[in-house]
Amino acid sequence: MPDSPIISIQSEVVRGHVGNSAARFALQRLGLDVWSLPTVLLSHHPGHGRPEGRTTEAQELVALFESLARRGWAGQVRGVITGYLGAAAQTSAAASIVARVKTLNPSALYLCDPVFGDDDGAYAKPGVAEAIARDLLPLADIAAPNRFELSSLSSQRVESPADAVRAARLLGLREVVVTSVPDGARIANIVVTPSQAWRCSVEREAHVPHGTGDLLSALYLALRVERHAPADALAASVSR
Repeated sequence: MPDSPIISIQSEVVRGHVGNSAARFALQRLGLDVWSLPTVLLSHHPGHGRPEGRTTEAQELVALFESLARRGWAGQVRGVITGYLGAAAQTSAAASIVARVKTLNPSALYLCDPVFGDDDGAYAKPGVAEAIARDLLPLADIAAPNRFELSSLSSQRVESPADAVRAARLLGLREVVVTSVPDGARIANIVVTPSQAWRCSVEREAHVPHGTGDLLSALYLALRVERHAPADALAASVSR
């Protein structure tokens, strides 16, 4: 197995490709090992109707990680990505895992994808968005909100690439990847740092499958742990 693990703390579905089910294959295809910690285990995406499944207890997430750490493997971790969380209590579990990874490998990168809503509104359980903002965003090397999530986190309207750049800098992070930003007749993905910003626009699609944001975040983190520059990582991720 490759000795470059990425910890992916996201949803898991039996049918479909969202959360871990979207990120894992892409990361493995790029030669990275993936340790998948499921925040929920569902039969399918809720967009297809009420799924069967359960939410993982926060202490179980920590226990799964600590079992790997006791065997001396956690020091190999090069990156952590968090996505959809099934309960607000999971943010403290994710934060403790990120902290442990950073202690063992200070060069490891943490990407926080604050998955709690989209243009149709918020869909995360009560308290999740607030817990992400409080517990996880301050730890992030990279945040990857969509337009709706950035607007919520920054309390700013995001209607254009310029809006997205201004709002992203209000988060006070060194690197923000904003997705689904209106750009005329196109859709923009934008990387924002305190001093620079890069935009990659694509044609707007009428029917977009679930999980594209999860996939983009995984691709971007994979390139950043390999120390590709933000602009290059954005271009390659969107292309892929």
